[in-house]
Amino acid sequence: MPPPLPRRPVWGESAEPTPPPPLPVGPPEHQTPVDPWAGVDTGGWDLPSAELPPLPPLPPTMPHPTPPATRQWSGPPAPPVGSHPVSPAAVPRPPQVTGPRMPTRPTSPPAPQPTAPKQRRGGRSATPPAAPPGWQAPKGYVPVPVRRRRRWPWLLLLTLACCCGCPAYYGFPISTQYPVQAALPAQVDDLKLRQDSRSTETARQFENEVRREHWLAESTFAGVYSTSGGKQVTVFGDTGFRFSPESDAEAEISRLTERYALDAAESVDTGVRGRHERCAVGRSDGGDVVVCTSVDYGSIATGVFTRLSVTDSAALLNTLRAQIIQPKS
Repeated sequence: MPPPLPRRPVWGESAEPTPPPPLPVGPPEHQTPVDPWAGVDTGGWDLPSAELPPLPPLPPTMPHPTPPATRQWSGPPAPPVGSHPVSPAAVPRPPQVTGPRMPTRPTSPPAPQPTAPKQRRGGRSATPPAAPPGWQAPKGYVPVPVRRRRRWPWLLLLTLACCCGCPAYYGFPISTQYPVQAALPAQVDDLKLRQDSRSTETARQFENEVRREHWLAESTFAGVYSTSGGKQVTVFGDTGFRFSPESDAEAEISRLTERYALDAAESVDTGVRGRHERCAVGRSDGGDVVVCTSVDYGSIATGVFTRLSVTDSAALLNTLRAQIIQPKS
């Protein structure tokens, strides 16, 4: 077997071998001890101190009791020092009998923990807090459940009022004023309908004029009434749905202004929601006349009155209108 190759030096290691440390001359116990207090004056340490008083003598100490004699150990001898303990012999295990294994019973999953009901932010809990143990209600106390304040009924009522109240407010006049039908009665109070040829021709001209001006009208009417005292009333108009009764009343007075040389029109309160009336003073055949027109969502009625004031003319027009225009059955 060839000798081993010399070891290659590690990087950074000196090429020259490190000399071994010097061996001690002899064992420490054979060397001469060195006194660390050599040359130090230690002669004044046993002198009494002049500043502190002498200490009193200590009391005598109590003698310790003598322990009782112990018996000799009569057990087995101790094992020799240095020997390892011997483990006891293994007890043979009985043979296991193999056979059909019983099926294991499946374990049920753990019951879920009850969770506290969620509470709404800023609201009260549905169940009142439990009373502390040992607490008793005072005599005569009756628990009363606290009702939660509900706000949704007020919101629902407000929504219903806005959705149903507004259409009902504006739709009620329309339902009562349209549809209607017109028929001229033979007599209204002291006014009688004139049936002569001249009056019939005048009524036909007014009816054709109304049809020409209001071509969307469902029906038209016109007639001449008079009293025994010489008062004469010419009434004409039509029936049909109108979107803006107020503007139609102003338009009707403007249409008759040039024909009857009407002055400034004035508004008359009818007392009926959705009905608007205008009256103006004019001239016809050299005499003064009062022209009044009344318009609602279902009809328009205009009257030319002689020998009457504006107030009496407006009141008489409302009387004629109530007798001529009736709800359609």
